[in-house]
Amino acid sequence: MDIAMMSIAMHQGQAQQQASMAVMKKSMALAKGQTEVLEKLMDSADLQAPQASHPHLGGKLDVSV
Repeated sequence: MDIAMMSIAMHQGQAQQQASMAVMKKSMALAKGQTEVLEKLMDSADLQAPQASHPHLGGKLDVSV
């Protein structure tokens, strides 16, 4: 393999690695955004649950064996 072919192969590998890193960074940013939205949704569900139509029900559970 001559020097020109080695250089081309090396640069193609670098370009592929840079593209892979860019895709990974975008997917990580998207996952972080989805996590934040999910956390907000779960927090709002926790606040709404006690204010259901029967707030006095479901607070305790007695179990006997």
